[in-house]
Amino acid sequence: MKLSELLRKAKRVVVCGIGNEVRGDDAFGVLVAERLKELVKSPNVLILNCGEVPESYTGKITKFEPDLVVFVDAVDFGGEHGEVILADPEGTLGEAVSTHSLPLKVLVGYLKTRLNAEFVLIGCQPAVLGLFQEPSEVIIERAKTLAESLARPLGGG
Repeated sequence: MKLSELLRKAKRVVVCGIGNEVRGDDAFGVLVAERLKELVKSPNVLILNCGEVPESYTGKITKFEPDLVVFVDAVDFGGEHGEVILADPEGTLGEAVSTHSLPLKVLVGYLKTRLNAEFVLIGCQPAVLGLFQEPSEVIIERAKTLAESLARPLGGG
């Protein structure tokens, strides 16, 4: 199913931006979440900047009782720098490049025991991942574009 269909169908949505702001392009998910917070002011949408520890937000996610949980993260899937993909977060497509202490598929497996929801991963191919590096212009632009395209169906601008 396409993301636009999932968003249209869902009554309550959680968006989890994952990443590390001081590791270059790994900031992708965090950049998307922060921009979405500015654009979307709906009581049926919860936007979380999870940083490197999305597992710390399981309580907030389950308490919100979403129909759809969208994870946004930098994922090395061998694509072109800045390429964005839609994937099953429990699949084997690439691994999150940041230093998450818990793999996303484990987190989703746990959330599935608590929620009757759909789960989707929006991944972006990083290039710059060094410590204390700024995200590349390509990643900053992709994050902005993605946030704006997600905002519309989520009730924002």
